[in-house]
Amino acid sequence: MKNETWLFSGGVLFFVPVAFVYGILTGWNELVGFVALLLTGGLAILVGAYLAVTAARIDERPEDNPRADIHEGAGEQGFFSPHSWWPLALSFGAALVFTGAAVGWWLSIIGVAFSLVFLCGWVYEYWVGEHAH
Repeated sequence: MKNETWLFSGGVLFFVPVAFVYGILTGWNELVGFVALLLTGGLAILVGAYLAVTAARIDERPEDNPRADIHEGAGEQGFFSPHSWWPLALSFGAALVFTGAAVGWWLSIIGVAFSLVFLCGWVYEYWVGEHAH
């Protein structure tokens, strides 16, 4: 995970200087962009630090070894639901929430209600029905 760590941590070397260049070019009259770029640099270092801590706790992956063979990465990579419709329904609820920001708060409340139902359905999908474990 060293590549990912350096990729994300290196973002702070780009975003923080660009924030100051942005501030100078705008004459420090527009501070929102300056703050946004500084926060983006902070987010980059936050993700990089998380990846560094995770890399220290796990064994070396085949992706980290330049001499690794393809078969070393074989095996189970995790469980992904192959035919779940809940993410689509949840995206509909999220769309209602964000549309409510433009149209009215009442639509956001309806969207939150739908989103909570759809999120519970997605979380408990494999606890009930034909796919119950």
